Amino acid sequence: MRDLVEIGMGRTARRAYNLDDIEIVPSRRTRSSKVVSTGWKIDAYQFDLPLVTHPTDAIVSPGSAVAVGELGGLGVLNAEGLWARQPNVEDAMFRIVQAAEDTDDPTALVRVLQEMHAAPIRIDLISEAIRQVREAGVTVAARVSPQHAAELTPDLLAAGVEILVVQGTIVSAEHVARDEAPLDLKDFIGGLDVPVIAGGVGDYRTAMHLMRTGAAGVIVGHGYSPGVTSTDRVLGIGVPMATAIIDAAAARRDYLDETGGRYVHVLADGGISCSGDIAKAVACGADAVMLGAPLAAATEAPGQGLYWTSAAAHPSLPRSRVAAGPDYAVDLKTLLFGPSSDAEGAVNLFGALRRALAKTGYSDLKEFQKVGLTVRG
Repeated sequence: MRDLVEIGMGRTARRAYNLDDIEIVPSRRTRSSKVVSTGWKIDAYQFDLPLVTHPTDAIVSPGSAVAVGELGGLGVLNAEGLWARQPNVEDAMFRIVQAAEDTDDPTALVRVLQEMHAAPIRIDLISEAIRQVREAGVTVAARVSPQHAAELTPDLLAAGVEILVVQGTIVSAEHVARDEAPLDLKDFIGGLDVPVIAGGVGDYRTAMHLMRTGAAGVIVGHGYSPGVTSTDRVLGIGVPMATAIIDAAAARRDYLDETGGRYVHVLADGGISCSGDIAKAVACGADAVMLGAPLAAATEAPGQGLYWTSAAAHPSLPRSRVAAGPDYAVDLKTLLFGPSSDAEGAVNLFGALRRALAKTGYSDLKEFQKVGLTVRG
């Protein structure tokens, strides 16, 4: 039964919870962290870590995508970002860092990003970025927005993309535009030979609709990162991540019954700032997490400690701040696997996930999705 509260005469709202509002309950058994598995699989692609990068230029370059892939995760290039628009991304990043140092003009950073994203998308540039990832031998993934999916996808597939991510702040089964034919995701996905991950969504019904399009994975959340994404302030739209993940997992279960066995993966994108949040997201039902801001501390991140989402560059209504990451930097391998001298869960992100499984007695991610949860008082 849904927990409804009255917010005024004749109007009720559902009570929902963020990851900070819940805790994982230990079970009667523990096990060694050496005998647990954090592997997961989507379509024919197997990964050692339930890690998919948020597709932002701040953390994903061709080089860092390769590094993430070699460490067991999936790096996702933004096919509408700087590597698709700027012939010299190093110069572009230098301008961004310079703008970050302009304390007299707090809007300078966003203006620079808007200017750089006003350049047209060049297929030759993004194809070259994809080639670098493909030739390294890791799985190649790229993100497109619903608005440009039909236009860009054929060239991306020709360049070697193996997993396509259709991602926006909010994604529906049918995107309607004024001057062009609507994007019907079911028809679009049905015509492709690669798995598609689509989102973000924040409720059961939209998750179910996306699953029925044939998507191999559904992204839950709006890429929300504390102190970065401002969608709630700009549009008044937000998603409490714990409830949203659990609702999407319920849609996954019902869709599995509806189809007689087709499993759609749930990816949690946003609201994750530390290793404990990763564990909680999986405990709520996520198969993998889409990490953004926590990866800004990696020395391989092209943003040099800065973090933003693609919504920062919207030409008329930016919905992401450009935020400074932690005041330290570690290599990506240490960030993911340790060792760590940080006691707040910012380093050794997936070593901590293994320990969480072990401490609660579960051997793999699917089992861990059944762990007990409590709500903080």
